[in-house]
Amino acid sequence: MRARRALLGAVLALGALLALPLRAQELTPAGLWQSISDDDGKPKAYVRIREVQGEFVGVIEQVINPAKRADRCKDCPGDRRDQPIVGLTIITGVHRDGEQFGGGKILDPDNGRVYSCRLTPIDGGKRLEVRGFLGLSLFGRTQTWIRQE
Repeated sequence: MRARRALLGAVLALGALLALPLRAQELTPAGLWQSISDDDGKPKAYVRIREVQGEFVGVIEQVINPAKRADRCKDCPGDRRDQPIVGLTIITGVHRDGEQFGGGKILDPDNGRVYSCRLTPIDGGKRLEVRGFLGLSLFGRTQTWIRQE
């Protein structure tokens, strides 16, 4: 009887230890992502998303087209107007909402418009659905970004 209890205790403890890595590897939008152009379907930029005090923030790290690397955000609102595209914060205020991440904003540096934003890791975290919308999520567009690291 004691041996069974000890064995059961050991199995439960082992199960708890094995579950720890799964919890540590929860899917989040944090990482380096390659964005894809809506116009031609080609890679456009690398965006680094970090979690800072429970909020996910995304910054453009690199523009892939060498001819556009020195571009500035001429149509961006507020203090982002005329800022270099490289280094520009384009995702702010995103928080976990179940398996999705939402409640934030995303800036389109091509036209300076700011949209509500939802981020959803898919394919085991290898890809990220980035949904920008106005008002209801029905009225927007979704891009699929590819994880780089």
